[in-house]
Amino acid sequence: MLRPRPVADGSLPRPFTSAAALMSGLAAQAEELDVSEDEKETFAQRGRAPEAVFSSTLSEPLDWQNTTLVSTDAAEAVRAMKEEATSPLVLSGSLSLGHSLMRAGLVDRFRVVLFPVITGRTGLERIWEQFEDFSLELLASRTFEGGLQLLEYAPTHLERPPGTAWDRGAADGS
Repeated sequence: MLRPRPVADGSLPRPFTSAAALMSGLAAQAEELDVSEDEKETFAQRGRAPEAVFSSTLSEPLDWQNTTLVSTDAAEAVRAMKEEATSPLVLSGSLSLGHSLMRAGLVDRFRVVLFPVITGRTGLERIWEQFEDFSLELLASRTFEGGLQLLEYAPTHLERPPGTAWDRGAADGS
């Protein structure tokens, strides 16, 4: 279980306020987590990796180690980062940023994590509702203990919704 760790000024952060805070907490507590040694090392590596936080409301200095604030156009910043990167870039936690980067054609792989939970009446938020249509080509999958699954796809923006007459006509060659 994650416990809040003090930030630079000694105060406690609000738990899970952002993906960066969540991943920072996982990295800081990697040795204490009830996961495999490989997964502990993955979290620890993530904690050592440089990160960028895209925000128009935050200001420096940030409370997270190895973190740079980006307040300029996200698509332009990511395009530049991809040109300079020596390893894959990873986005976690921001649906709106992910959507804008997918629209800009900057996402090479799209990962979905399925949790074996049905939220029923409590699952009121439809998180993909604001996305345009994308086809997803399955590239890889992995199942973890407890049934959690990681699915990795290559996204392709669709000009028209799937299942339309245009889509069916293109499939049968007409």
